[in-house]
Amino acid sequence: MYTNEWGECYVENQTYVNWDGQTVSLTWQPYKQLHASDVATSVHGYCFLDEKLVLVQVKGRGFNVPGGHVEKGEVPEQALRREVYEEAYVAGELTYIGAIEVNHSENREFMENGKYPKVGYQLFYRMDITKCFLFLRQFETTARIWVETEEVPYVMNDHELALLVLKEAVASKRKLDSNSE
Repeated sequence: MYTNEWGECYVENQTYVNWDGQTVSLTWQPYKQLHASDVATSVHGYCFLDEKLVLVQVKGRGFNVPGGHVEKGEVPEQALRREVYEEAYVAGELTYIGAIEVNHSENREFMENGKYPKVGYQLFYRMDITKCFLFLRQFETTARIWVETEEVPYVMNDHELALLVLKEAVASKRKLDSNSE
């Protein structure tokens, strides 16, 4: 996170992360439309109920938004509905808000025939929760909490692009509301 000359905080739309000792470039691309050749490797949901965001605690990873990998035969929306139920025990209406490009081009350790493509995408959605189920801890999450959006930077355990995605998730609700008037 950076501060400009007016004291306003902002985040660049690109960052580098160290995943298992490998440097990976991440770039936030709001409303990016994927082409047939693009690979969506995971989906994530910024899920809201009464203006609060649900975060889940995944074993060994801290609090984050629910999400996970797209399994063979699934379309992204199916994968996200499955993941948010398994991790947060919620369901709702989805709105696509963008993608983070995960680029291994500068990663010297990248394996060409490995699990992930050289350039892949994490897809992000806003979910307006319509059903909240009993939290059963049956899968990989140990806790579910409801957080006011201004508190997310102090609770969420993720890279700084997550805050740009949050900002877009909040803005997308305003856009939907203004279009329905």
